Amino acid sequence: MPRDPNPRAINLVDYQKPEYAIEETILRFEIGDGSTDVSSLLRIRRAPETPPGTALRLHGQDLSLLSIAVDGVPLGRNQYQVDGHSLTLFDLPEQAEVSLVTRIHPEANTALEGLYKSGGMYCTQCEAEGFRRITYYQDRPDVLARFSTTIVADPMRYPVLLSNGNPVRDRILADGRREVTWEDPFPKPSYLFALVAGDLALLEDEFVTASGRTVALRIYSEPHNIGQCGYAMESLKRAMRWDEEAFGREYDLDIYMIVAVEDFNMGAMENKGLNIFNTSATLASPDTATDASYQRVEGIVAHEYFHNWSGNRVTCRDWFQLSLKEGFTVFRDAEFSSDMHSRTMKRIEDVTLLRSVQFAEDAGPLAHPIRPDSYIEISNFYTPTVYEKGAEVVRMLHTLLGPEKFRQGCDLYFDRHDGSAVTTEDFVAALADASGVDLGQFQRWYEQAGTPLLTVEESFSDGSLQLRISQSCPPTPGQTAKAPLHIPVMLGLLDADGGDLAGAGLQLQATDPVVLRPAQPGGGDSLLLSLRSAEATVTVHGLSAKPRVSMLRGFSAPVRVNYPRAPGELAFLAVHDSDGFARWDALQTLVVDEVRRLQDGGEVDGNLLSLFGDILADALRAPDAAEQKFMLATMLRLPDENYLLEQFGQVDIGALCDALDTLHHALARQHQEGWRALYQANQPVGAFAPDAAAMARRALRHAALALLAPCLSGADAEALLGSHYRRGDNLTDRRGALLEVGRHRHIGSDFRQGLFDDFYHHWRHEALVVNVWFSLQASSPLTTAAAARALAAHPAFDGRNPNKLRALYGAFSRQNHRNFHALDGSGYAFLGEVVTALDQRNPSMAANLAKPLTRWRRYDQARSRLLREVLLQVAGGERLSPDLYEVVTKSLAEDPQS
Repeated sequence: MPRDPNPRAINLVDYQKPEYAIEETILRFEIGDGSTDVSSLLRIRRAPETPPGTALRLHGQDLSLLSIAVDGVPLGRNQYQVDGHSLTLFDLPEQAEVSLVTRIHPEANTALEGLYKSGGMYCTQCEAEGFRRITYYQDRPDVLARFSTTIVADPMRYPVLLSNGNPVRDRILADGRREVTWEDPFPKPSYLFALVAGDLALLEDEFVTASGRTVALRIYSEPHNIGQCGYAMESLKRAMRWDEEAFGREYDLDIYMIVAVEDFNMGAMENKGLNIFNTSATLASPDTATDASYQRVEGIVAHEYFHNWSGNRVTCRDWFQLSLKEGFTVFRDAEFSSDMHSRTMKRIEDVTLLRSVQFAEDAGPLAHPIRPDSYIEISNFYTPTVYEKGAEVVRMLHTLLGPEKFRQGCDLYFDRHDGSAVTTEDFVAALADASGVDLGQFQRWYEQAGTPLLTVEESFSDGSLQLRISQSCPPTPGQTAKAPLHIPVMLGLLDADGGDLAGAGLQLQATDPVVLRPAQPGGGDSLLLSLRSAEATVTVHGLSAKPRVSMLRGFSAPVRVNYPRAPGELAFLAVHDSDGFARWDALQTLVVDEVRRLQDGGEVDGNLLSLFGDILADALRAPDAAEQKFMLATMLRLPDENYLLEQFGQVDIGALCDALDTLHHALARQHQEGWRALYQANQPVGAFAPDAAAMARRALRHAALALLAPCLSGADAEALLGSHYRRGDNLTDRRGALLEVGRHRHIGSDFRQGLFDDFYHHWRHEALVVNVWFSLQASSPLTTAAAARALAAHPAFDGRNPNKLRALYGAFSRQNHRNFHALDGSGYAFLGEVVTALDQRNPSMAANLAKPLTRWRRYDQARSRLLREVLLQVAGGERLSPDLYEVVTKSLAEDPQS
């Protein structure tokens, strides 16, 4: 089917309620070799406000219509109309049964949307608009129906037949095929539909809810993967209990299923009662998952389970409201992970991602509000802005209201809108109604794009500290003027000994509301300013000496901060602040300033080296406690190039990489013996365990290894890294050794190649480990574009598999800054060719992989020109998909900040 060369934008202001409701959807899938026939019976009802005679338009894509009838009567050609995107039915009665039979070809479905075949398994991905690839339907989230699904297949080849809800019938037909029927009692939109058919292994368990019901828990995967599903099962049970305790949400069906799929565009999908997961988000064992992978599995399992309420029972009215379910649920899974591990570390991890990736999106041509105003292809809006910034907006509501009122607001939201499709306004209104807090101005966070900037001016005289805080936000595409936002700004005041001054005795004056927030566990008292105006002033009287200000504790709002302070004051905060995030943030600010200075030709600051020495000394004295070790490991880890890029304006990426390397090597040389001692002090204790204590030891040990390797001779580095690799009884340690081997030119190429060859030889049958092998090489600063092309020709690389696409092309373009940004343009040309070819098979993945090309304005003149040339070449393709068309045309549009 030819693609539209100028696809039409869909606008929020054009939203109209559906003209017909689908009250019941009855599906039958006849799975056969090469094709599958889908019979659907839709019980429809015209909406009361819809005029008689209004046509019913059903979405459809890549379908063959075999038959159509209304109330059992076949339709003539003049009673309906079919085009490449829809089926329109005319002259329908107020109520009717529409019967359709369509034929689809899952084996040829390389887009991995709708029903497709992954290896020997059939599975679905219907969010956002994949159901229209299965049958003609009102494929929109505000049409909720009860579903009954029957699957017919060869029982020998496909003994497992799954769909949403509960199984109600299972029989063998006269022709030997098996027929299984599932019924879902909860009305749902089509994007939550799921089907799986395959020869799968099963891991079973159960969970007893707070009300005493027993829920059957089942995880399915291909037989060779089932042994790695145990951690996901334990994570699921932890998530179910936590959601009952933290949000009062109990599971509602008698069965909860997860299916692990190797070919999947996303991480996972929350289909009602039948979650379909990428194997990378399900499987975990010591040899196949790093510590970060274990935490990711736990977080994603929890995320998809939490969607049962924040996304399924209460869903979004339209796709502009995507963050209503995703931002809220990311906040929920972050709270869960914080309670399971380290709250401070989770906060730092989330802020690092936000500053590295989401701030970049906010500052680029693809910037959009959390609730976009328009889109051409909705799959392009599964973005860090919708997810991560959306979660930060929910976190701000939690901060402003406090835990009790926030929980009351969430309870009201679920009770008020259960079984409905709603908007972000409905969510904010429920919180406002339950708390009595006016959140009208806060709604602007959903409507305005861009990262706000807080500018802080400080003065102290006669025992009074005054802070003048102003807010602004730069222009973004389609939004040149920005109104003031409602921003929670958490502040701390430290005395000369590093203790918190905030307390009932402080004399405060403020132009905007400010309240005292009592100390949290492990923290100190803070002041919460509800910044509503363009500029506000906070004055603290009765001070005996000027305090140090701890700014934006806990990262209380997703903003940038312009607060010039002396390095000595930042160093004091990095050592003494009771807020773990603020302590880390002060050190990050010092490192960013140092890299900026080194880019300009300066020498490494001895004071910064000494500060790292103090942190190293603390690490050597630290007790064997997970929270402290995690914190120290994080403090010792230098920011990467993606993080640094977002702290500067237009940059010479080569000079930035050189400056970061200079600082890295200076730290290595200055404290070489200390890093060695820290490495030895955190040797593994006992067998591998994926718990917080063991993970913290490994994190601190790897931080020491990363700072030790650069200062060793080639032979010593090879001996240390080779020993670390060989003695490792887990992927975290093996990957840590290979990561350092791939970073340093002073390590011999034969040794490097031998270690990578050994890793591949031992783990070549584990797809996820092979992905790590590809990613480590693609991201190495020693891998050129030509070497990356050679990796793409390796027999283990599969250009149809999204995980491998991300492992190779994603790692090269997003992490290998030296070679992706090579001045000969070879890295850009390589990615441009990949994206153009992939667009014909998997448009969603092509559009996602193209995003590093869109930041062309951020770099020096030579690189900007080369990037733009490649973008123009991609844009000139003859059959650009709507997905890629939207990304490249927006990227080439006029810059609103110029």
